[in-house]
Amino acid sequence: MSVSSGAKSKRRASTTSKGYSSAWPMRLILGGRRVALDTLEVLFGGLSDTLILRDELRRLFRWLKDKGMTALVTAERGDGILTRHGMEEYVSDCVISLDHRVSEQVATRRLRVVKYRGSTHGTNEYPFLIDTQGFSVLPVTALGLEHSASTARISSGIPQLDEMLGGKGYYRGSSILVSGTAGSGKSSVAAHFVDAACRRGERSLFVTFEESQNQVIRNMRSIGIDLEPWVRRGLLKFHAARPTLYGLESHLARMNKLVAEFEPRVVVMDPINNLAVAGTLTEVKVMLMRLVDYMKATHVTALFTSLTQDQDNMETTNVGISSLMDTWLLLRNLEASGERNRGLYVLKSRGMAHSNQIREFTLTDHGVELREVYFGPAGVLTGSARVAQEARESVQALDQQQEMARRRYSLERKRQALEAQIALLRAEFEAEAAETNNIIMQDELRLQRQLESRAKMARSRGAGNGDKPRKGARK
Repeated sequence: MSVSSGAKSKRRASTTSKGYSSAWPMRLILGGRRVALDTLEVLFGGLSDTLILRDELRRLFRWLKDKGMTALVTAERGDGILTRHGMEEYVSDCVISLDHRVSEQVATRRLRVVKYRGSTHGTNEYPFLIDTQGFSVLPVTALGLEHSASTARISSGIPQLDEMLGGKGYYRGSSILVSGTAGSGKSSVAAHFVDAACRRGERSLFVTFEESQNQVIRNMRSIGIDLEPWVRRGLLKFHAARPTLYGLESHLARMNKLVAEFEPRVVVMDPINNLAVAGTLTEVKVMLMRLVDYMKATHVTALFTSLTQDQDNMETTNVGISSLMDTWLLLRNLEASGERNRGLYVLKSRGMAHSNQIREFTLTDHGVELREVYFGPAGVLTGSARVAQEARESVQALDQQQEMARRRYSLERKRQALEAQIALLRAEFEAEAAETNNIIMQDELRLQRQLESRAKMARSRGAGNGDKPRKGARK
């Protein structure tokens, strides 16, 4: 119990029926301005009379006010009441109740301000943490929704996914959720995101609840992503811990401290649904709500992965935080033709145009690849069904090419035959035209000769003198 007080009066001393003197050992600290009494039960342990005990408590607090001291007094909780003697909370200016609860074998400390005279204060229970760095209190309610919204975009590390997100990737300072069933590739998407941030020279924090740092690094090498150089350069930091190692509030406090100390631009939590073993779903949601708001307030881009167990109802999350996310990527296994293949689609992405297509999601030795949507006669095809359909269409395309080549050849043959016929007809025409022209020339020559013969005959008959009468003829 914390007591803040100040006033003036005189110290009194009295002797109880059992000979206990209430002249408290305050004379040892008369020169101080602050005092801590731990605990009242020890100080007044010799008093059994309740009336005398209460009178001594009142005199103690009056004496502290008289000396103008700020006092912090601790006391034990009573049986069914706030304090053991049932009076301490009434004479104190500020009363703080501490509680240590154990739920599912996980302990959590909580604090509640019962009253604080002359001041506004929170009335909720506030989890607090005691560690090597002292005493830290975390508000149970989320921060105010007053954080700024950046328009800058950062890459997801997967070029095809950036194209699906308006061609530019995520908004900086946003929250991204990647959900899917086991083995769908959630951690691989997160590793691409971290790798891209480190390549930009930005610090990244990778929080994992299932694998150790070395295991994550080894597994990501299988898809061509080597995270170890970023760890050596100080750009990537891992924080690996089982969810049951701490309570939810301890996890939250450590996350906040890691972000404050390491100052990352990108944070990954893989996966968040494991936190459900450390508390109820409501407690997990509240904890993640505070974490998301803290990330937004510090302009950290956070990516969370979540394991979905229900294949038939994948558009939900076990901890119910999808509404807090700005971008939600859904990975799912597509079963067809006796095999399982991966698919990815953007369920939502606030503030940007995004693709509504389901893209085939493949893990290769050089990273994640999102293949173009492939439509077959029966719809979207993936895996071996896609390969088989591509082979069939390749054969069909080859047959069509051969058929077109045959038709082109036939058409060329006809064209050549037609041109040959045209050449023959042209030759016949030219021969006939030459013969006709020869006949015409002969006829013209013959006609010319006939005219010349007539003219000659006419001259020989004197027709050339015109109508003049001959000499000696009658008129």
